[in-house]
Amino acid sequence: MKTMCILYVVRHGETDANAKGLIQGQSDFSLTSIGESQATNLAKKFKHIHFAAVFSSDLIRARRTAEIITLEKKLAVNTSHLLRERNFGKYEGKPQTLFREENEEFLRQLTALPYEEGKKLKAAEDIENDDELTARFITFLREIAVTYQGKTVLVVTHAGVMRAFLRHMNHDSSSGFIENAGYFRLRSDGINFFVDETSGIGESPRSR
Repeated sequence: MKTMCILYVVRHGETDANAKGLIQGQSDFSLTSIGESQATNLAKKFKHIHFAAVFSSDLIRARRTAEIITLEKKLAVNTSHLLRERNFGKYEGKPQTLFREENEEFLRQLTALPYEEGKKLKAAEDIENDDELTARFITFLREIAVTYQGKTVLVVTHAGVMRAFLRHMNHDSSSGFIENAGYFRLRSDGINFFVDETSGIGESPRSR
């Protein structure tokens, strides 16, 4: 049996857009003071975990969260576009309520279909579907799991990415909300994935 890599996959801290209920997508938004505090609290929780490496989305909110979590560990944060949030096209920076109102039929259809069919649907050509989102995330995870076999790695990303992956895994918490600074602990040999622990997932209806 191959030695497993352990990955802590974390959502970034709160941003102004989160607080206002706006869709962020791949646009840049900075952390609020609350978001920085959330990252600081997670740093305390992870204090005794030895991370061999730290990766984050190249968007400011994720990178800053990773920097705060690993500040005392003195680790460089490596960024990757593969960890970015879903591309929401023209809806980025717009209210989540607007997206739901203008795509009511699409969302109804998405809910009615089995996930394997629904994940391929697109609300619009410039919006990533779950299939595209999960494909790039899993590509990243597999490469890291092989490179860091037997080691522990921190990955800071976004709610949409995490939720799509949990749906792909058919995990119990896949339909739940993901709190800012929520995370799951994942084991992988570079092929298979096993979710061992979740925190701040499926507990409270906070906006993405």
